[in-house]
Amino acid sequence: MDKERIGYAKNAVKYIESLDRPTKQQIKAGIEGLAETPPKGDIKTLQGYPNGRRRLRIGKYRIIYNYRQDGGIEILYIMNVDTREDICK
Repeated sequence: MDKERIGYAKNAVKYIESLDRPTKQQIKAGIEGLAETPPKGDIKTLQGYPNGRRRLRIGKYRIIYNYRQDGGIEILYIMNVDTREDICK
């Protein structure tokens, strides 16, 4: 999957930009792992969501994402990034 096929919600971009450089690099590496086939990382499907939301755990951070179709192209869409304590609120 190409980098052009990764979409981000505004709040996810804002949170990632607020992090320090080493953490940003960890988050970026985790997202790039999701773009591989098969996806890499500590991934779980979230219950109670009909659109197949999943979460990736990177230390104390959680990345909520799903896959979307756009004109026959599958897009990895990053919905939210936050700490474990704040992502569930």
